[in-house]
Amino acid sequence: MKKSIITVATVSVVGLSSMFITQTSYAETLQQLQNKQVNIQDERSQVKKNLTKAEKEIADLLIDLKELNKEIEQTNKALTANKKEMTKTKKDITKTEDEVASLEEAIEERFEILKERAVSYQSSGGSIGLLDVIFGSNDFNDLISRVTAVTKITESDQQLIDKIDEDKQKVEKKLTELEEMEVELQGMQQLILEQKEENEARKETLKKKEKQLKKKVKKLKMKDSDLASLEAQVSTDIESARTPVVAIQNASESEGTTTGSESGTNKKSTAPTANPAQTANFGSAIQAGYSVVGTPYVWAGKGPGGFDCSGFVSWAYGKAGKSLPSNTASMRGVGTKVSYGNIKPGDLVFFDTYKTDGHVGIYVGGGNFIGAQNSTGVAVANMTSGYWKSKFSGHVRRVN
Repeated sequence: MKKSIITVATVSVVGLSSMFITQTSYAETLQQLQNKQVNIQDERSQVKKNLTKAEKEIADLLIDLKELNKEIEQTNKALTANKKEMTKTKKDITKTEDEVASLEEAIEERFEILKERAVSYQSSGGSIGLLDVIFGSNDFNDLISRVTAVTKITESDQQLIDKIDEDKQKVEKKLTELEEMEVELQGMQQLILEQKEENEARKETLKKKEKQLKKKVKKLKMKDSDLASLEAQVSTDIESARTPVVAIQNASESEGTTTGSESGTNKKSTAPTANPAQTANFGSAIQAGYSVVGTPYVWAGKGPGGFDCSGFVSWAYGKAGKSLPSNTASMRGVGTKVSYGNIKPGDLVFFDTYKTDGHVGIYVGGGNFIGAQNSTGVAVANMTSGYWKSKFSGHVRRVN
């Protein structure tokens, strides 16, 4: 009987011990699963943030690509228009050269006629010398006739030569202007080609970045999918290992969900939002410039339907009540020269494109300037990087 009691007691103790061990082991397993669930949720949250960021970068990049394609299209149009202008200028130069040659021949021929007249007049007893005319006259009437003849010949021929020479000078001036225009157009063609090459390089860079971002998004989506599957499995494991304190656990999870929701709300309310850049009013000239953004580039254009670089600056300052020259050669001497370190909105900035100070614009602040660019028309461009930085030598002038 004693032995039986001892056996029962031993079984009871073993049973209790087994129960205790099982509960302890279960509690640790549940904690591990819950920790694992939290870790998965944190990791997945970070993956989602990275995914959102990458998708936003792709969206921004596609906008940049769209704008760049538009710029490339405008550059191609500018190239075509400039080539057409160059062809026309070459034809005008050839035509004007022919006019100069023709006038030179006319002057030469007129001199030959004068010589022949003088020889003929002398052969017939005439003389173009005033004393010969006076002393060689037979009588007063003969004197008058000789003087009249000499005067008419010399005056009429001299007037004709003077007129031809005047026409020649005008045509030569026109030829010089056309030749200068040809140089300008060639320089502009080079400038447009350089901008086109830069745009194509930028496009290639953006395409590579887009490809990389799409790969990154694909990997992040796969990782998120794997984590979601793992999270679902852990949730199932937790449910299957629930204890009688399930109500408390559910309350805790509910509270965690609410906290997470509130946290999300706080993040949403406190997350920094991109404020659009505020354009400060730096003067009527800049305001006038912004009002015609998008106006096409036109060779020698002074607005408002089309501008070249100096024509735009002159027009914008004209709207502000300030008269400026409409060519870069004269504009580079206006106002006061200031250092780039002291630059202010409204200052004129010059760029060494196909020649020193070949391009001009108006500084608007933040490292940007507004000008009539031959590939985009009137637009705001950045002068602290890329093409315009490489062409800016520091020439800044302040309009007084």
